[in-house]
Amino acid sequence: MRDVRKFGDRENGSYGSRFVFHARSSRCLRRALSVIAVLIGILPAAVAAQQAHSRYSDGVKIQGNVLNSAGKSVGDASVWLEQEGTLKRVETKTNAAGAFAFTTLATGRYLLSAEKSGQKSHDTIVLASPEGDRKDIDLILDVSADIRSDPKTPPSSPSQEMKFSDEPNFIIAGVTDWTAVGGHGSDSALRTSEDLARETLTLKAEGSNRLGSASKDDASKASESESKLRAALARAPGSFDENRELGEFYFHSGRYRDSIPFLQAAYRINPAMDDNTYDLALAYEEVGDFSRAREYVQKLRTRKNSADLHRLAGELDEKLGDPLAAVQEEGQAVRLDPSEHNYFEWGSELLLHRAVWQAAEVFRNGAKLYPRSSRMLTALGASLFAAALYDEAALRLCDASDLNPTDPEPHIFMGKIEREAPTPLPCVEQKLARFLQKQPDSALANYLYAMAVWKRQELRPDSLAVQQVETLLTKAVKIDRNCIDAYLQLGILHSSQHNYEKAIGFYTKAIELDPQLGEAHYRLGVAYDRTGEPTKAKAEFVLHDEIEKQNAAAVERQRREIKQFLVVLQEQPTHPTPQ
Repeated sequence: MRDVRKFGDRENGSYGSRFVFHARSSRCLRRALSVIAVLIGILPAAVAAQQAHSRYSDGVKIQGNVLNSAGKSVGDASVWLEQEGTLKRVETKTNAAGAFAFTTLATGRYLLSAEKSGQKSHDTIVLASPEGDRKDIDLILDVSADIRSDPKTPPSSPSQEMKFSDEPNFIIAGVTDWTAVGGHGSDSALRTSEDLARETLTLKAEGSNRLGSASKDDASKASESESKLRAALARAPGSFDENRELGEFYFHSGRYRDSIPFLQAAYRINPAMDDNTYDLALAYEEVGDFSRAREYVQKLRTRKNSADLHRLAGELDEKLGDPLAAVQEEGQAVRLDPSEHNYFEWGSELLLHRAVWQAAEVFRNGAKLYPRSSRMLTALGASLFAAALYDEAALRLCDASDLNPTDPEPHIFMGKIEREAPTPLPCVEQKLARFLQKQPDSALANYLYAMAVWKRQELRPDSLAVQQVETLLTKAVKIDRNCIDAYLQLGILHSSQHNYEKAIGFYTKAIELDPQLGEAHYRLGVAYDRTGEPTKAKAEFVLHDEIEKQNAAAVERQRREIKQFLVVLQEQPTHPTPQ
C-alpha cells in the first residue's frame, strides 16, 4: 500500500511544501536496511550554526529532585538535559539533598533524565518557557527503566523474574469489519498506523531462530552431505532415524517442500516422536499448507500442553482466517510461558486487529520484563502511535534506538510517526542525527535525518536548515541512485523555492523509478502548470487521479481482509477502538 497524502487541494494546484514519507518503503529504504557502514563522518556544520540562533532568556530554569523508588532523595546522581533540535547534552549532579538545577536555558522543549549506580529514570519532556517561568521535576530512579545498560548482559530467567501476575483487564469478544467502527481511505495517520502494525509483525528478536526441536545452525547436520544421508536411507528405507535425518537436513537448509516426504515417513513409522511431528507441522506452515500444519499441531496437543504449541496454533489460526482463535491461543501461550517471544506475538496480534490500547498494555508489560528487547519497545511505540499518544510513542522508539543505534527499524518507525505529528516529536531528531553519525554512507540515514530537519524548520524557518536538507537528500541519491523518496523530496524542496524547472527533473526521475507514485504525478502536473505547459499538466493530473482511485480500492480491500477485534473490558462495556 502506498500513502499518497494531500497537503493542499486541486483549487490552488498544490499539495503544499511539506515533506512526506511513503507508507510503503521505496527501493531506497529497502536497500538501506542491509547497509552497515563504518563510522567515518560527522554531522554537517549547519547543525552547530542552527544552535547559534537559539533564543536565550536568563529567567528560564529547570530544577527538581532525584528520588529512589521509595521516595528518598538521591545525592550525587547524574542528571542529563538535552534540547530538541540540537545535539548538545548537558550534565549536572544532584547535591546531598538530591536537588538539581539547570539555569540560563534557551526556551523550548527538553528531555530530562537521571541515573546512578545502574538505575535510571525514564525520559521526561519539559517545556522551558521564558519570562521567569520555572519547572520543578521529580525524577524517579528505577532498575526496570535502565534499558540502555549493556545489552550483552543477560536478564535473569523469566521464570525467576515473574509469574504472569499482570492479568489482562480485557476480553476479545469477537471480530467485526473495519467499516463498523469507522476508517477513511484519505486518513493518512490511520494508513500509517496500519502500515506500522504490519511492519511490527516482521520485527525479529536478536539472535532468534525458529523454535523447534533443533537449531538451523546445528553443526552436526551441516557436516553431513545430502548424498551420504540418501545413501543411508537407501540401506534402511524403513528406519525412523534415517528418514528423520534426511528430512531434518532439508528442513534446516530451508528446503521445506523437500523435507516433508521424509518427515512424513518418519511420522508414519513412529507418530509418538513429538519433535518430528512439530517440525513436520512447521514444514507444512512454511510451504503454505496451513490446514495440514494445524492438523499436526492438534495431534501433538492430544499428548501435551505447551506454550510453543499454543503460539504455533495461533500463527496458523491467523493464517487460516480465524483471528479470534489466534489471539486466544497467543494469550494462553503467555500465561504458560511469559517469554519475550510469546509476549511479542500476542501484542502483535492485538495491534494488527486494531485493539491498540490492549496491544500497548501487552507490549508495556513485555517491556518491563524484557527492557533490552528493541523490538518490544519498537512495537510499543507503534501501538502508542495508533492510540494517538505521539510523544510517548516517540520516547519508546528512542529507547529502542538506544539499545542498538545502528538498527534501522526503530529509526524507520520514528520517521513515519514524525511525519504525522503536528509538531516535532521529542528526541526523534537527536536519535536520527546519531543514526547518521553511525551510518554516514547510508542513503536511509541521510534521508531520515533530512526529513527531521525539514520538520523542524517548518515551524522555525531557517535557510541554513533548508540548505542542510538539500545536502542530505543529494547525498542520499548519490549513495543510492534508486532512492525514490529522496528524488521526490528534492522535487518538493525546489518547488517550495519556485525553482520548477529543477523540480520537474526530480519528479520525473522518481516517476521513472516508480510509475505508480501518484503524488509525484500530481506535483509534476503542478510544476508543468507553473511553467506554462497546461497540456502536460493535465495529463499528469489524470494519471494521478487514476492511481489514487486504484490505491483507494487496494486500501479498501486490505482493510476488509483484516477484521477488527471487539474488545470488552472486564466489568465494562465494549471498548471503542481508536482510529
